Amino acid sequence: MIPNLETIGRWIVILGLAITLIGGGIWLIARITGWEKFPGTIKWQSGNFTCLVPLLGSIILSVVLTLVLNLLVRWLNR
Repeated sequence: MIPNLETIGRWIVILGLAITLIGGGIWLIARITGWEKFPGTIKWQSGNFTCLVPLLGSIILSVVLTLVLNLLVRWLNR
């Protein structure tokens, strides 16, 4: 069954709102925790451009999300 344009549009709006909420949450966490000062962060600055790569923070976040999602899936499969 092919969805109509109204359904596709609704899903695009929902996806956009979800991405906005996730981005706002990440921005808020970075502002509160001082993500730039976290150990293992690579900072590259050139003129008006700054690039931050939080390696250790990304690894910790990945492990925590993996544990949470595994527990959630196990809990939902009961």
